[in-house]
Amino acid sequence: MAETRAHSLVTRRQMLVGGASLALWAGLPNVSALAAGRDPRLLVVILRGGLDGLSLAPPIGDPDYIRLRGEAALPRSGPGAGLALDGFFALNGNMPFLHGLYGRKQALIVHAVATPYRGRSHFDGQDVLESGLATTTRSDDGWLNRALAGLDVRGRSAPLKGLAMGPVVPLVMRGSAPVVSWIPPTFRRPLDNDTVSRLMDLYAESDPVLARALAEGVEIDRVSMAGPRSARPPMTSAPPTPQTSPAMPATPRTPPRFRLFIETAETAARLMSAADGPRIGALSYNGWDTHANEGAATGQLGQRLAGLDAAIKAFADGMGAAWKHSVVAVVTEFGRTARINGTRGSDHGTGTVAILAGGSIRGGRMIADWPGLSDRALRDGRDLAPTTDLRAVFKGLLRDHLAIPEQALARRVFPDSAAIKPFDGLLA
Repeated sequence: MAETRAHSLVTRRQMLVGGASLALWAGLPNVSALAAGRDPRLLVVILRGGLDGLSLAPPIGDPDYIRLRGEAALPRSGPGAGLALDGFFALNGNMPFLHGLYGRKQALIVHAVATPYRGRSHFDGQDVLESGLATTTRSDDGWLNRALAGLDVRGRSAPLKGLAMGPVVPLVMRGSAPVVSWIPPTFRRPLDNDTVSRLMDLYAESDPVLARALAEGVEIDRVSMAGPRSARPPMTSAPPTPQTSPAMPATPRTPPRFRLFIETAETAARLMSAADGPRIGALSYNGWDTHANEGAATGQLGQRLAGLDAAIKAFADGMGAAWKHSVVAVVTEFGRTARINGTRGSDHGTGTVAILAGGSIRGGRMIADWPGLSDRALRDGRDLAPTTDLRAVFKGLLRDHLAIPEQALARRVFPDSAAIKPFDGLLA
């Protein structure tokens, strides 16, 4: 059964923090409004472990790419070649659906991007990514929840809540704004209907707030277990013919261990496309720490990219007509080293990629202030140097998709970030 974050379970300290948060928002002018017929959705997907952006979107036009990657580099043509993007970059061939979205101008990739973090710790890197802070200072809330707390949702028939997919609410979605969470069946023991009814009766007499939370959880479970809507035509995964590499080998079959991620994406779509469902969600996908035997084309990384591609497709198909109002942001805590190591993998790096997909995206393009891969251009002589701050991308999305004012973004959502300007032109 779905877990909900009911007010009766919030500590006094959290209530004080939440009150301060709402007071700060109240002092900011022109707070966002999602009324007037706008109903945007935003799903943030966190790839935990550090994604190798040079394998997802290889810079095949950079003369130093093959020199650095050696036999691990994806060739410009022939067996193992990627799918054409803009002539300089290609897309890993395990992601045909994303390539199709790119061709339909519903996806873009930001390259050489990074958070402000410059260390090599997964834990610190993920904290910076999810807290929205510029340092590893401990935070009890995340930037996505703070954005949710500032939304004015007049005109909706129910309060707007966030959605956390998984057994643990990620830091990016923790905070004062209400969040519902869906726990995959793998991680929970189901309750029979009789037990649920007895609990409802008990809580109705002793704790009405908890009773409402339980009822909400039951409803989340009901929606999540519903089958796909027959009225929703599936979106094709075929990329546009002119951009397809005919020599590209068939996409590896998605291993069973990635099916949970795909099913989670399907469930997120069912919940976020519901009339009064959550509109802002977060989920994470582990396993991107590819120190050994990375295998960008047919190995473990290739399989993970195929799983990610299938999950994006599952979410897009599940959203149905709401896809045109949706954005999926795929991000990670840091990239990998430019050179392949002695165990045919890559180590913790800095610059990487961010993927933006959805019917609201002005896609069909790569966004990159490309630093190059020469020895002099590499950060610390080993990493792709970041030239775009990931907070600028997030700010552009939140400003233009959710109508959150820049002042609120700089002061509350990403504190002390006034110098980081929102990225323009991300939305169609």
